[in-house]
Amino acid sequence: QVQLVESGGGLVQAGESLRLSCTDSGRTFSRYVMGWFRQTPGKEREFVAGISQGGRATDYGDSVKGRFTISRDNAKNTVYLQMNSLKPEDTAVYYCAADNSIVVRTTARAYDYWGQGTQVTVSS
Repeated sequence: QVQLVESGGGLVQAGESLRLSCTDSGRTFSRYVMGWFRQTPGKEREFVAGISQGGRATDYGDSVKGRFTISRDNAKNTVYLQMNSLKPEDTAVYYCAADNSIVVRTTARAYDYWGQGTQVTVSS
């Protein structure tokens, strides 16, 4: 069973960096494509980044390309999201998710398991 817990959120100023972590307490982490999504009140969950099981394939949402980097450490059952040059519009609750797929997908409904989310707030 996949149980995801995010950490690393917080309050930062525009231009600063944060690294989010998401750890799976289960034993099947390496089988899953992992993704990061974010959501603000009244809006649908937005794809941020995804990474394949082995880490060789990644995909990013247009709004974060060049600023965010997703990576994973299967030995630690953890996926990371390095966020640089943060902007106020990056403010959201960030969720990690696991997808039992062979490709990185960008739609939230494709993902099978979700963490509880971590708040990221970027002040101007």
